[in-house]
Amino acid sequence: MEKFIIKNRNGLKIIAQLEKAEQPKGLAIILHGLGGFKEQAHIEIFAPAFKEKNYTVLRFDATNSFNESEGKFEEATVTSHYQDLEDVIAWTKKQDWYIEPFVLVGHSLGGIAVLLYTLNFIKEVKAIAPISAVVSGKLRLEAHESFLGKEHIKKWQETGWYEYESFSKPGLIKRLPWSHMEDNLKYDILPKADRLNLPVLLIVGEHDTSTPVTHQQMLYEKLPGPKELHIIKGAPHTFRSSEHLRKIFKIFKNWLEKI
Repeated sequence: MEKFIIKNRNGLKIIAQLEKAEQPKGLAIILHGLGGFKEQAHIEIFAPAFKEKNYTVLRFDATNSFNESEGKFEEATVTSHYQDLEDVIAWTKKQDWYIEPFVLVGHSLGGIAVLLYTLNFIKEVKAIAPISAVVSGKLRLEAHESFLGKEHIKKWQETGWYEYESFSKPGLIKRLPWSHMEDNLKYDILPKADRLNLPVLLIVGEHDTSTPVTHQQMLYEKLPGPKELHIIKGAPHTFRSSEHLRKIFKIFKNWLEKI
């Protein structure tokens, strides 16, 4: 396993972790979601499936999160997440282990980043797995209104801040500005989803309130190529239980045999 420091377009350090295959069949690049990190259980579980299929695997910590990379959480947006993905891929193209086309995997905010990259550079991409992905800023706001309440959203707009405790790092309070949602509202994958003519794997928790099953079904219906949608029974937005993680690992292994 190797670690690298990559500078993004804003001069911030991105920490990446590489696991090389001896005789690589391909390259997989994996990105976490908002406030996440490359060692989260649901991010780590993707890598072994790829390694079993002789893929070189690159995971990295996006900036503006609670991880090894630089930046402030308050400045995290869909745009910054996507730009980090672009910058990391630009860096990989200069490495001797780079393989194209590659596979992209992203969870939540990482999911929409993967979708956006593929729409912009589809010839570079072999297949994608947007997991519990944000598919539309408008739909994400509606989901927040549903599980937080309209009064909470109104307060977020008026005060400019939304505070909540991290599930991955208990005791850590995250503060997200309203500008984060304003940035997200610029994006909507659904009108362009019919351009994603490549293998797509969708996975979502049955009880996901942030990027619910209905959102993933909307995306699934618009995809023109080989596609799969798996709903993990009893799971929330972020997969943590060993049972759910085992199911995801098996789904990934089976999917990789088809692509």
